[in-house]
Amino acid sequence: MAPALIEPIQSIDPPISGKKLKPEDVPWPKSLEALRLVDYKPGRTIAESHDAYEHEDLRPSFPNLHWPPLSEVPYQDKGLQGDPRFRNLLASATDVFDYNPKIGTEIHGVNLAKLTNAQKDDLARLISIRGVVFFRNQIDLDIDAHRELGAYFGKLHKHATTAVPRRAGLEDVHVVYTDGSSKDQRAVFSPTFLWHSDVTYELQPPSYTSLKLLTGPPRGGGGDTLWASQYAAYDLLSAPMQKYLEGLSALHSAQMQADGSIAAGRPVRRDPIITEHPLIRTHPVTGWKSLFFNPGFVTSIVGIPKAESDAIIGYLNELIATTQEIHVRYQWQKNDVAFWDNRICNHSASYGFAPHRRHAVRVACHAERPAFDPDGKSQEEELNAREGLPQVDKDGTRQSNYND
Repeated sequence: MAPALIEPIQSIDPPISGKKLKPEDVPWPKSLEALRLVDYKPGRTIAESHDAYEHEDLRPSFPNLHWPPLSEVPYQDKGLQGDPRFRNLLASATDVFDYNPKIGTEIHGVNLAKLTNAQKDDLARLISIRGVVFFRNQIDLDIDAHRELGAYFGKLHKHATTAVPRRAGLEDVHVVYTDGSSKDQRAVFSPTFLWHSDVTYELQPPSYTSLKLLTGPPRGGGGDTLWASQYAAYDLLSAPMQKYLEGLSALHSAQMQADGSIAAGRPVRRDPIITEHPLIRTHPVTGWKSLFFNPGFVTSIVGIPKAESDAIIGYLNELIATTQEIHVRYQWQKNDVAFWDNRICNHSASYGFAPHRRHAVRVACHAERPAFDPDGKSQEEELNAREGLPQVDKDGTRQSNYND
């Protein structure tokens, strides 16, 4: 990182009163934490130096390789073997809490690098219900342990265009990397378009996906990630709209990613494809229906007029990007891991964290081909019935006051 982007520690400014102080009158902080507090500047965080960076082998590379098209692979969801009460996974936990009723759970005290198979099964089951689960400070989960854990759930996916680590043999690891010299991308993509589910154009898009942050902005420095529940997005729809969309499918395209790589002078390791998937899918573990749609890769809806397709896409984009109660936002710290089910979540990066380096590695396994089961259930309706809560009234003509 350029030295100019690393802010030196400043001396303490004189008081606003303007009284001139002698050096001995200024109380010097007794610790680095105290120094950070007195050097606080609103909206500004000090960038870390990476002169001796421990993850050089995991920095991004774009090897000039070419792979054949993917073919279908067997998949058996490990979540089906998990304990419904997650007793194996939570046996060593010191805390567990949900971020909100729809999505997001954080677990403390669990070492992802040392899970038993029974704990892994429980983890898959929990992720299939909660969408995304967070684990702090997973120091022991190095890249080899990370890949081993991911491969337990299924065959690891190899991305056709994005960065892989410099270290050879890790082509099934996706690298996320931005530093102070990277171009600001905010003008290139609309905020809605940034919401996506990974590589949904594949025949078998991923299920259990994990991202570990190797280094990133300090607290308050930005770089958060947001997830949106596709179970909850389906439950936002009226019953007639649910029924209508259950009979439709959408085209998911890899072409834009391939075109972007070619424009940047980077190789495309597998030819781009366009795949048709149902707009509503049913999860094999929970039996719940979810929307299977994302602004990033869906280009059109099959079998209806373009104007109708565009209107539905715009409506679903708005639901995903603007419905706050189906979102969870995670503020990363170094060595944190997020584990999500790509079948039932969209996610979005957030910009505005310059000049900090943000470096993460992602591992994902192929899932089953998306399928719709008409006997599937609504997550919201099933959970409300189980807890004795009233079902949601979706009649938008009722009079009501807005509540903050």
